[in-house]
Amino acid sequence: MSSSLHLPPSMSPLLMLEPVGRAWENIMKSYSPATIEFAGTLIVQLVFFWGPCAIYLSLDKLFPRFSERHKIQPAPKQPTRSEILDCLGVVLKNQIISTALHGLLIYISTLTGKGAFRVEASLPSLHEIVRDLIFSLLLREALFYYSHRVLHHPRLYPKIHKIHHRFTAPVALAAQYAHPIEQIVANILPITIPPQLLNSHILTFWIFMAYELIETTTVHSGYDFFLNAAKMHDLHHEKFLIYFGAIGVLDWFHGTDGSKMAAKRKAKGAVAGKGVSQNKVDAGVKGEKSD
Repeated sequence: MSSSLHLPPSMSPLLMLEPVGRAWENIMKSYSPATIEFAGTLIVQLVFFWGPCAIYLSLDKLFPRFSERHKIQPAPKQPTRSEILDCLGVVLKNQIISTALHGLLIYISTLTGKGAFRVEASLPSLHEIVRDLIFSLLLREALFYYSHRVLHHPRLYPKIHKIHHRFTAPVALAAQYAHPIEQIVANILPITIPPQLLNSHILTFWIFMAYELIETTTVHSGYDFFLNAAKMHDLHHEKFLIYFGAIGVLDWFHGTDGSKMAAKRKAKGAVAGKGVSQNKVDAGVKGEKSD
């Protein structure tokens, strides 16, 4: 006779944590789906964006030697106090805009009766959570990569994306230091669209959103933590035309992963050695970078 415990396949592992299940049921009974979506999303934003930002920004003050040892770029390139305060103001404005738009969309959804996410008492299964997270991660990569490349177009970069690239040595807070259009197109939509397409449970969306906020603050932190996770995006801020994505798959596919770009520049150098003026080659690379 087997002594193993067999759970119904439809049961979510989250239900095994009875306090979590009871708390979620009480929340569903006490508040409307619109209130839950709005308040919960705001809380996730506050905790998983501002929390990591506070930790990363405080390291150079609390542990200066540790901070200097793990900074990817040298001290002379780091932003000044006034630049960080300016960054704080822009980020606050962007988050106010984002929160207002979210509130407006929720209001419209209450009128139409069609919510963006499933806000219901039943909890998602582990299979559903994993499936939705994988799909959302891959689709977010595509949406972010291509919107990011579009923002580097010569006609758009000076007016919109150049603001974000003010920080050639980024800090965590600079993850949302952007023009309002970029905040919506490149920061918000790539995260919110994938779970909406799947009609994901609101808890799954919050898990995905929390992960993405931690990821973006980390890759903008300027530190070599988590197996040098910030290295690629740090190079993007320094070199401009490499590493447009987050995962790296599309950068590899389109040849913007750094190694192929270096090969192109090496080839230009070889052409210069065969009689082409090195000044012309340098001017071409410099003009390419300014785009």
